[in-house]
Amino acid sequence: MSELARAVLCRQERPGEVAAVRDVVVRSFGGPVVADLVEALRVTTAWLPGLSFVAEYDGAVIGQALFTRSVLDAPRRLVDVLVLSPVGLLPRFQGRGIGTALIRHGLDAVRQRAEPLVFLEGSPRYYPRFGFEPGEPLGFRRPSLRIPEPAFQVLKLSSYEPWMTGTLVYPQAFWDLDCVGLRDPNA
Repeated sequence: MSELARAVLCRQERPGEVAAVRDVVVRSFGGPVVADLVEALRVTTAWLPGLSFVAEYDGAVIGQALFTRSVLDAPRRLVDVLVLSPVGLLPRFQGRGIGTALIRHGLDAVRQRAEPLVFLEGSPRYYPRFGFEPGEPLGFRRPSLRIPEPAFQVLKLSSYEPWMTGTLVYPQAFWDLDCVGLRDPNA
């Protein structure tokens, strides 16, 4: 961990920080679409109080990791699960261990909850360091075929049981804003 990363405070988002979080997400993703997703999720049942985490440096919010409620359509019944998305960090702070510290902080908090699984779509080179594994070989199906199979990953938590397999169902906001799967920038 870098000296800078040790100087960063990872914590829950506080009331009054919505605009700062939006700014971080816009700048992290180079535009408003993912920030609009965060705002849309805030007003749905997918939003779980206390699961928006920020990285703070020198009194300013510089990153966010968000866990929201989703559903696994398992054979026995629907299962409440979490989705880690988005994770954003101001570009000048990237590559210095801050994102890793922020994700670890968030995962430590969600391990205290009842949900058995955390899903994400992201780099298969980056997320295994946190215990994420490819989802499909474990019996999980992507919510969209637009998500590359290696990017669809899952982390099993202590309340996971082997019967909990099936299809991940994203909240409607992901679909309304077309924030599912990687896009061809030339499309």
